[in-house]
Amino acid sequence: MIHTIIKNRPTRLFIILAGFFIANALIAEIIGVKIFSLEKTLGFDPLHLHLLGNDLSFNLTAGVLLWPVVFIMTDIINEYYGMRGVRFLSWLAAGLIAFAFIIFVGAVSLSPADFFITSKQGSGVPDMSKAYNSVLGQGGFIIIGSLTAFIIGQLVDVYFFHKIKKATGEKKIWLRATGSTLISQFIDSFIVLFIAFYIGTRVNASKDDFVWPFKLFIAVGIVNYIYKFTVAILLTPVIYLVHNLIEKYLGPEKAAEMKAAAMKDS
Repeated sequence: MIHTIIKNRPTRLFIILAGFFIANALIAEIIGVKIFSLEKTLGFDPLHLHLLGNDLSFNLTAGVLLWPVVFIMTDIINEYYGMRGVRFLSWLAAGLIAFAFIIFVGAVSLSPADFFITSKQGSGVPDMSKAYNSVLGQGGFIIIGSLTAFIIGQLVDVYFFHKIKKATGEKKIWLRATGSTLISQFIDSFIVLFIAFYIGTRVNASKDDFVWPFKLFIAVGIVNYIYKFTVAILLTPVIYLVHNLIEKYLGPEKAAEMKAAAMKDS
């Protein structure tokens, strides 16, 4: 039975795409705790963008390395398996991410062994347990904001993908894939910041804690979207590459049949 399922090319393709989609979404959530300087990573001084009274540079969460890939995967799955396929994987990914964070909370609450605390002092980490907890123990509002942005972004992406495809037909893959991604990434960028930082810093703030002003929330959202917009455009050729590989793998007739079924299902 298993052999028959795996031997079926559309089924095997769905399993491969689903695995890659979920893995990328989960990894993006885990690595997202790190904030990096895009300019320094590329080898030049930080830019100073003056937006709404804020002096900002491209300091981004490491999760942005993978989120554009997740949205490209969304469009590929959408193309061949329709809205139901994307929605199923989106809810499954969100559930698994939530499950992972529950496990992280459990792991953080475990009492560390004495030798574990000092195990990395030679590498410049005085308390390995605190470092571990800081990386995996993300705040509740960050998790809620990220998951909410992910689900809404996915649903928006699916909706506009099919709206554009109905208007253009099989032509202009770049328009429906990149166009829907640009719209969904815009919404995603502001939702996660609004919940995680604009609301989160107000709810959890102590007397002297920093609280995000509205202008900072908007300015950071714009900077993040500039990055996502640029990456989405640069990754457009990848969509055509993956699309062509899938067409060859499935064969023209089966690929056309699946795309037609995906549109009817939507």
